[in-house]
Amino acid sequence: MGILSRASYVVRSKLNSLLNSAEDPSETLDYSYEQMRDELQDVKQGIADLTTQKKRLEIQKRRLEENVEKHNEQAREAVRQDRDDLARQALEKKQAKMNQIEDLEGQIAELQSTQENLVEKKNDLQNRIEEFRTKKETMKARYEAAEASSRVSEALTGVGDEMEDVSRAIERAEERTDEMEARSEAMDELVDTGAFDDAMSDKDSIDRELESGRTSSEVDTELETLKADVDGSNESAGNASPDADVESSDAAATDVEEAPEVDVADSAVEAELEELKDDDA
Repeated sequence: MGILSRASYVVRSKLNSLLNSAEDPSETLDYSYEQMRDELQDVKQGIADLTTQKKRLEIQKRRLEENVEKHNEQAREAVRQDRDDLARQALEKKQAKMNQIEDLEGQIAELQSTQENLVEKKNDLQNRIEEFRTKKETMKARYEAAEASSRVSEALTGVGDEMEDVSRAIERAEERTDEMEARSEAMDELVDTGAFDDAMSDKDSIDRELESGRTSSEVDTELETLKADVDGSNESAGNASPDADVESSDAAATDVEEAPEVDVADSAVEAELEELKDDDA
């Protein structure tokens, strides 16, 4: 096989495959049905033309028959008048007309036979078209049902293009969701570990905890002071007597006794601070 022959064969194969993939059975059946209907219409038109021609010949035949009768009358009249010459001419014309009639009858008979054959073919073609129409509708229904079933199967199995697009969209959404959840957990972890301390501040987490502790201690001290002031005011208002001096003395003594405790606490803090400094050294 030469190069051109192989190329031609490949092109025909590709073209045939392309046409097969693009062919819609429903459209093909409808087109074939319309072609058969057009053929039937042509047959009917042929029968109509043939019938018209036959009618024209029949009209011509009737006119010739009328002329034959006319020539008969002419011949009789000529004989009555002893005009044999005229009678002979009339009979000759009559014979010519009869010969024409005979030819027309042959043509009419031939046209009649052709017409009958065409009518028979027309009826046969019409029956075939009706049968084809029934089969066509059945085949179209089967094809459409098979096509619908195929689409449903593809949708259920995820083989179809639409389901593939949906599956890919779901996968992308799941990946994006997992990524956002991981990012959120990472941010929470970094915040908990102090990795995101304020960059504009020199304080770290220890400084913030120490500051919080000092604030809490100051609040507790102020609260105790308020309680003491309130209790002192109530006692002064309720006991305006010489015992007030004694209580004042007791309060002063209490303050004197509490002072050493504060000094002891400060000493413990200083000692612990010195130990921390020694550890750092």
